Amino acid sequence: MASLDNPDLKSAIAKAAKHLMPMLVILYFVAFLDRTNVGFAENALKVDRGVSDGAFALGAGIFFIGYALFEIPSNLLLKKFGARFWLARIAITWGIVAAIFAFTTNDTMFIILRFALGVTEAGLFPGVIMFLSEWFPNKVRVQMIAIFYLAQPFSQMIGAPLSGGLISFGDAVTPWHGWQVMFFGEGILAVLAGIASLLLLTNSPQQAKFLDDRQKQALAATMAREDAARSEDGPTGVWKAMSSWKVWYFTVIYFCLQIAVYGTTFYLPQQVSALIGQDIGWQVGLVSGIPWFVGLIACYLIGRHANSVSRRRNWGTFFYVTTGLSIIASAWAGAVGQPVVGILFISLAVASFLSAGPITWAYPTAFLTGAAAAAGIGLINSLGNLGGFVAPLMRTAFNASAPTESGVWGVVSLGVFAFLAALMVFCTKFFHRPKSDEYLDTTAVPVPH
Repeated sequence: MASLDNPDLKSAIAKAAKHLMPMLVILYFVAFLDRTNVGFAENALKVDRGVSDGAFALGAGIFFIGYALFEIPSNLLLKKFGARFWLARIAITWGIVAAIFAFTTNDTMFIILRFALGVTEAGLFPGVIMFLSEWFPNKVRVQMIAIFYLAQPFSQMIGAPLSGGLISFGDAVTPWHGWQVMFFGEGILAVLAGIASLLLLTNSPQQAKFLDDRQKQALAATMAREDAARSEDGPTGVWKAMSSWKVWYFTVIYFCLQIAVYGTTFYLPQQVSALIGQDIGWQVGLVSGIPWFVGLIACYLIGRHANSVSRRRNWGTFFYVTTGLSIIASAWAGAVGQPVVGILFISLAVASFLSAGPITWAYPTAFLTGAAAAAGIGLINSLGNLGGFVAPLMRTAFNASAPTESGVWGVVSLGVFAFLAALMVFCTKFFHRPKSDEYLDTTAVPVPH
């Protein structure tokens, strides 16, 4: 049995992080970009194709219906075919659908394509979470999940000006509408990323050519010890995982998180546009990247140091509270015409929910393994992501029932759920502690570089 102080284990973790994490970040970078670039095309789709506000809100959210329906089957197929092949399949098929958005003609086609995008992308995020739980010990897993999460701020920090720039470029230089150029170009990026993942990912430590025999043995022994602990503490099999109260508990937490994430993300370009008084283009794209830059730094630093049970619980509670307060404060800033203050609070909200995400995933990966992990993680992510379906519809409904020039009540509604998540994370203090979590406080931390 390998200790986390074992130099072979440390070097194995460092090599695994170096060889696997960049490709996983790229996959999620493009996925998040293709999910959310629709925010940059909202006004153009209304003008050029007559897509209504209701159809846009439904299309923005219906992605998560397709995503939820096929999430668990996709995760189980990933378990069967291996992460290398299945993640590549996901990226290539969703990239093709994302590119077809360039040919959207009406409300119906827009809604159908958004549903198809959810179906084809289903399984990427939970598949990677499960993949990381098979490669990295609990002690460093939050750090690896946080690195994976960096794709979100990267996709918006780089992707926001990229999307805005492609729109400006397409309108000025090509015979097509700028939004068409954006959708097609960013869809092709996903196809290329899928092809690259076939070459760069490895299914398991035992198959890794970048590890020597001693490193493979050290990593395999550590993961076997944690798998045994998770099997003892958690449900076994698909159906027991799906009926586990703990799985459903963390599904509710993740649902609350996704309302904050996607309620903010879908409408960030419009909110920034209103705050700074500029039409959507490269300037709005550049300013929209600021919150994600702040979030990138926060997510990495918090993930690197969230390596004890008490830190994960206390920090998770704090960041959910900060998420809710910051979203509500950003709505107030927009209502009173304070653009700098509004961007500041949006940045704090993004930093908070990005930091809370990896900590949240540390809990289910501490007691789920094997087929139970495929089903349980898939269930948490699929139903939790329905928060992304609820968020735009809820925001639209609140703005319709209590209309204001800044849409303040729609934004406020998004922040409320973060407080429920904060309470639920804090209450994990009273849970029976999984054995794999005990390793957090009794072993040294190998920090990959």
